[in-house]
Amino acid sequence: MPRTHPVFARAYERISTALNRAGEVDHRRELAAGATGRVLEPGAGNGLNFEQYQGVEVVAMEPEPTMLRLAAERASRDGVPIRLVRGVAEDLPFPDRSFDTVVASLVLCSVADPANVLEEFRRVLRPGGTVRFLEHVRSESRSWAAVQDTMSVPWSWFAGGCHPNRDTIAALQRAGFRVEGKRFPFGPPSPCRPHVLGVARLA
Repeated sequence: MPRTHPVFARAYERISTALNRAGEVDHRRELAAGATGRVLEPGAGNGLNFEQYQGVEVVAMEPEPTMLRLAAERASRDGVPIRLVRGVAEDLPFPDRSFDTVVASLVLCSVADPANVLEEFRRVLRPGGTVRFLEHVRSESRSWAAVQDTMSVPWSWFAGGCHPNRDTIAALQRAGFRVEGKRFPFGPPSPCRPHVLGVARLA
């Protein structure tokens, strides 16, 4: 299970906090605002979403130990009551129907098996549950999607397993979710554009 990318984790701390200051905090706020009940955030990274949760019980998972330490430090510093667990989204260590909301935040790009992960989301969600997602995805522009395809393997090597060319909306739909979301450009020019922010409901 261990997925260790300590160099990337430390770089991601600097990059993600800079992007937050550049406006991504607003997307994170909107992402967390609709979370209700018992919330699971798999691939919580360094915990930048934590301060946005209000009035919910949160379980946050992260496989990378440096990221997990940064998340724990952030939760402690912000005084946020969050249970932290080391684990992978492909094998969620929770019973069926144990969460009301899953928050997927810049994580589906880097999981080993997206289809399996989405099946796990379905399994742990209660009836009426939702997946709230903020992800960068495959471009609708044919030329830019070709660039993402070309860059996918080298990008993954240097970016902790991130694949910039994943069509997350289509994957959610194939997994049986009804999807509502919006696309928008964000961040400096890179393979990780555009982003989507939205909600997926069990069909």
